[in-house]
Amino acid sequence: MGLLSFLKGVGEKVLKKEETAAPTPETEPLRASALLAHVKSLGLAYNKLTVKTSGDTVTIEGEVAKQEDAEKIALAVGNVEGVQLVDNRLTVATPSPEATYHTVEKGDTLSKIAQKVYGDMMKYPVIFEANKPMLSDPDKIYPGQVLRIPAL
Repeated sequence: MGLLSFLKGVGEKVLKKEETAAPTPETEPLRASALLAHVKSLGLAYNKLTVKTSGDTVTIEGEVAKQEDAEKIALAVGNVEGVQLVDNRLTVATPSPEATYHTVEKGDTLSKIAQKVYGDMMKYPVIFEANKPMLSDPDKIYPGQVLRIPAL
């Protein structure tokens, strides 16, 4: 899978303030536990998952059934305030082509993104569904957020 880049200063506020400010060896296990709990709270599918942190980098290892599962877990931990890089080392039982990614810019909507990548603004539900459960509403995206863009 490899490395995914995120904007460190934006995202869901999963980590406590002291865990995002200046991570220390003492706070790294707390950060990793908080991110793992976040993945679990979203109900994302995995067979085995380990989350490790080092500063603003998160490494995820383990096993998932589908490529989509690996990508969603990486996005779930990456779109968290205080995370800049995700090293996705998950093993996929049934590999398939990887999705592409889009970083939301000011003024973006799912319809505008769908028009840009698919040539049809009415395909926005494809992007919305590909990013559930991280997205609860198609209108609730924010600049800096990274979204999965699956092939049609």
